[in-house]
Amino acid sequence: MTGNNDFTGRRAFLAGSAALGVGSMAGCLGLIGSEEDQANPFGQFGSGREGRPEPGGTSVEDLPDLEGELSIYSGRNEFLVGPIVEGLQDYYSDLTLDVRYESSSNLVNAINEEGPATRPDIFYTVDATGLSSLASDGLTHGLSSDVLDMVGSDFRTDDWVGISGRARTVPYNTDAYSEDELPDSIDAYTDFDGDLGWAPGYGSCQSFVAAMVELEGEDATREWLEGIVDAGIRSYSNEHLVCEAINNGEIDAGFTNHYYIQRIIDGDSDPSISSTFTAGDAGAVFNVAGAAVLDSADDAELAENFVRHLLSAEAQEFFAVDTFEYPMIDGVEPFGGLPSLDELNVPDIDLSELSNIEETVDLMRSVDGISW
Repeated sequence: MTGNNDFTGRRAFLAGSAALGVGSMAGCLGLIGSEEDQANPFGQFGSGREGRPEPGGTSVEDLPDLEGELSIYSGRNEFLVGPIVEGLQDYYSDLTLDVRYESSSNLVNAINEEGPATRPDIFYTVDATGLSSLASDGLTHGLSSDVLDMVGSDFRTDDWVGISGRARTVPYNTDAYSEDELPDSIDAYTDFDGDLGWAPGYGSCQSFVAAMVELEGEDATREWLEGIVDAGIRSYSNEHLVCEAINNGEIDAGFTNHYYIQRIIDGDSDPSISSTFTAGDAGAVFNVAGAAVLDSADDAELAENFVRHLLSAEAQEFFAVDTFEYPMIDGVEPFGGLPSLDELNVPDIDLSELSNIEETVDLMRSVDGISW
């Protein structure tokens, strides 16, 4: 996964995204469950996306039927994964999905506090940190080879599996800065002259900080956190709002996952946002949204088969073309000019080691000026 040191292409990939001849995400989501294609639970998603090859991988039609009830705690926003949930429920008339949407950290805390009788069957969230935390606490069921073999070894453990991928990046306002004026080191942003924004209560941001602790240690991370607070960084409730603030000129730059920038660009005829990348540090971590079956699952086989559906060819194509994330299976390409995983200059870090979410949250809360 470690890329080469020439990351000019990936630093600039979002700059060209404004030229993408694609419809908005909202328009594409309207195709979910189309009556014209009930063989596909996600409808004719991706139609009109010129140049897209037919997705490879395992089709939903070749997976076991889903029948029964599942409870899911989702640290992913409903507007992103709700269409998947609704599409599967429409497709399988005997399937009932009860989904609780909340922040990843809150859901991890809830699972730890609840007893086996009230814990959910599945935890589906934005990053590896919460998944690894539950696994280290012995609260996961473990996954069979039928699920694990669908995803590369870098993006799974025996206890959880990556569903889609995202790169950390630094979005910036193109009216205020050019790319060559922005640092390529995350440490340098403590001395950044412009106005910064982040979403410290958001799971992806907390995982970014957890990665910094893993790479540089707690003392260096605390110093960095204190530095960006002193620099006047502004807090938002999620990373999409950070990118909106950058595009609107409210702030100059921030720390977010890559796909938020692409969503802004895709929905704005004249965007003022692009993206740059730091090199080989916590600001360039590649993380995954993933899922785990919990040890409290009433029907672990059903829960596993639901996870397998998230890794189907149809679902992975949905994540690629509608949420602009990296697909996790062979045969489905990333969309919108994204660099390949091999081209990303990411730090050498084991995602399964990012289980220190509670310690990370405690560290962030202990720094004056950080709250959510």
